[in-house]
Parts: sequence; structure tokens; C-alpha cells
Amino acid sequence: MTEPERPTAGPTRGHDFGLPPDPISQTKKVVPDRGRHVSRETDGQAGVTAQDAVADTALGRKLVEENKRRAKLKNVHLDRPENTRYITISNQKGGVGKTSTSVNLAVALAQQGQNVMVVDNDPQGNASTALGIPHGADADSVYDVLIDEVPVAEVVKESPEVSNLWVLPATIDLAGAEIELVSVVAREQRLQRALAEYATSREEQGLPRIDYVFIDCPPSLGLLTINAFVAATEVLIPIQCEYYALEGLSQLLNNIAMIQKHLNPKLVVSSILLTMYDGRTNLASQVADEVRQHFPREVMETMIPRSVRVSEAPSYQQSVITYDPSSTGALSYLEAAAELASRGSGAAE
Repeated sequence: MTEPERPTAGPTRGHDFGLPPDPISQTKKVVPDRGRHVSRETDGQAGVTAQDAVADTALGRKLVEENKRRAKLKNVHLDRPENTRYITISNQKGGVGKTSTSVNLAVALAQQGQNVMVVDNDPQGNASTALGIPHGADADSVYDVLIDEVPVAEVVKESPEVSNLWVLPATIDLAGAEIELVSVVAREQRLQRALAEYATSREEQGLPRIDYVFIDCPPSLGLLTINAFVAATEVLIPIQCEYYALEGLSQLLNNIAMIQKHLNPKLVVSSILLTMYDGRTNLASQVADEVRQHFPREVMETMIPRSVRVSEAPSYQQSVITYDPSSTGALSYLEAAAELASRGSGAAE
């Protein structure tokens, strides 16, 4: 009796933007059965690939399209920005994908060799969880930086998720910072000064410059978010493709305008990212069209679809890019990172 054939291992993942092999190109040839006397081994001309077999189905068209998108990303090379880009990711509405956007953009850029830091400025600490950083009540956090003026260098942690990625974690203590900051002198500029001192200390120690700093904000417009606006040069606004997500956008933009006028004239709304897009509904398309009509320069071409994998990844203390790199959500965030890098800091100016 002959030994059964052992399956061979698939090809290893390439280094191009962390993309796995596309599922279509790895499929075997499928030969139609034209009768019992036809040899499957010799009927090579009659064979059709799996791509041909599924191309006419909805799933097949989706796979073919994603294959093209992956191929396009493999040719992308990201240059380091001229200066550190400080990007606050904010929307006072909860559940629009702020933390997912912060985490996955950071991982995508770090995979491309950029030096990235995530500032978890939300008391919930979800960004810290997703990037594998312990943030129990006894851990040093952004709270210590804002209230006790502890240097960022003593608090920042390197993420196990990917190299070149650092995290300034948050703990539940940060929830009380809003009240404690009220009586503090120059309360709006605490985070900005701390990050500037950290950049200077890295330069003095001969450490590489941080290329991107993403500041993940709570779903509010309090002092924590104001600190994030003052510390940043750009604002990225994630907008869920549903009607309610549009209602608070004008209020958010008014607050940003006040920050620009009184505290940080360099701040610009550089990007708006449409998240949780469901192409099967008319509402999602209508919301996307309306946002693009009002903000034609700021809205990014890339849209983040609804994805179970994006929601699952944090429970494994991972980004979706490392949790399931072949998923549609991972592919979309990789595209968004490449687009953000290509847009530059003055995309909306």
C-alpha cells in the first residue's frame, strides 16, 4: 500500500506591505470531467483555473478585485516624512472606529519601516489593549505625563505587535484627569510640551526620529481631546457611514476651528476616513456621497468596510493586520495607510 501524499507547505508571506499570498493565485487547476475514459492527467488543455471557475460569481469578482488591490500595494514604497506628523484621530461620537483606525494605521506604517508612536489618550485604554501593552491601574500612563509631568521616555512602551512601534498607554486613572486639569496652569498644552520634550530627548540620545504620532481620543470634546488637538498638526476624522454619524460633525469642526483660532493655528483637518461601509445598503452610499460632496479634498478614497475580523482582533491583543492579514479589513487599512502617507500633512490646506 502506498503512503498517502503529504500536503506541501504554502509559500511564505512576502515583505511587501505585509501581504499574504493572494488566495486565487494559490488555487490548483480544476479539470472538468468529460467522461470516464478521459484521463485527468493528460487533459491539460481542457483544464480551467479556479479563478476562471469562480470569476462569474459575486465571491469570485470580490476575490479578483482584492487580488488586483494587493498587487497594486506590492509596488508601494513609503518615504519618511520630512518632519514628524502628529495626527489626532477624533470624533465625539463613539463607535465610529477611532481606536481601530489609530491602531491599524500605526501597524501598517510600522510594517513599512516607519517609526510610529500611538498615544492612547482614552481612559478606556482600548488602543493599549490592541497593541499588547499592559495598562493596569498600577502602570504608568498618559495620566502621569499630564498630571505629574513624568517624562514620556519613562512611560512609553515598545509594542510586541510589530517593530518600530511604541505606545504611550492609558489607564483608568485618566478618567479623573479631566477634573484635575481644570486648575492646572497651561492645562491645554500639557501633552504638546511632553511630546516635544520626548522628541528632543530622542535626538539628544541619537535615537531615530518618530515619523508618525497617532493620538487616540475619547468620544468627547473635553480637556483630553483639547490637549490632543493642541499637540497635533493634523486631525483625521473617522466617520461611520450612517446618518447619526453626520449629526455631530459640524460641532466637531466648530471646536477644531476654535482650537485653530485660540490655541493651535497650525492645526488642519487633513483627512476624513469613511468607516464601517456596507456597500449592500443605499444609506451607506448616500452618506459617503454627501460627505464627499461637502469635503471633496479631505475625504480619503479608501473606505473601511464592515468587518468581523476588525472587531475580533483586539480580543487577541492584535491589530487586524497581524490577526488576519488576508482579510478585507486588513487590506483596506493597508491601503488607507499608504494613502495617508502619500497625501502629506497639508492635504487639506
